[in-house]
Amino acid sequence: MFGYSFPPTEPAAHLRRMSGIALLLGLAGVLPFLACGLMTLATLDPASSRWAAALVGYGAVVLSFIGAVQWGLAMADPQARAERTRLVFAVVPAVIGWLALLLDAFGPSELAIALLIGGYVVTIGGEDRAARAGLLPGGYLAMRWLLTLIAVAVLTTVLMLRLIGAHVIYL
Repeated sequence: MFGYSFPPTEPAAHLRRMSGIALLLGLAGVLPFLACGLMTLATLDPASSRWAAALVGYGAVVLSFIGAVQWGLAMADPQARAERTRLVFAVVPAVIGWLALLLDAFGPSELAIALLIGGYVVTIGGEDRAARAGLLPGGYLAMRWLLTLIAVAVLTTVLMLRLIGAHVIYL
């Protein structure tokens, strides 16, 4: 449908196929991950817990946004062969994000962060399958992989350091 071939042999070439503004906004979108992750690790409680909640909240919002992209693409072509599956898949990231928010509100942030990591991995896996089926615009998957790797790296770093009790980094 979109003429995207996967796996990308040249990720940089695929990223260049995205509009400059889309890539710029995507990269700007990881800044809150970096800031919240750093502040979660650089402060003591109660501030650290508040920053962890901000990280979980932002992670949930972005995960929902990714699902909304898939929803929009499915709605743009309602006759597509995978419409029903795609619409169901589009809702999953929002549900995972909501569950992460609930876990953060009523349990330890570490569980919520772990769920978000799983949500991002599942979502990029689904997008990878969609790209293989030709259901994603060219360049989108390369950008999503880049942004997902950054988000998951931040979430994983925060999770691991909080689990071992080393969540204070002196700036």
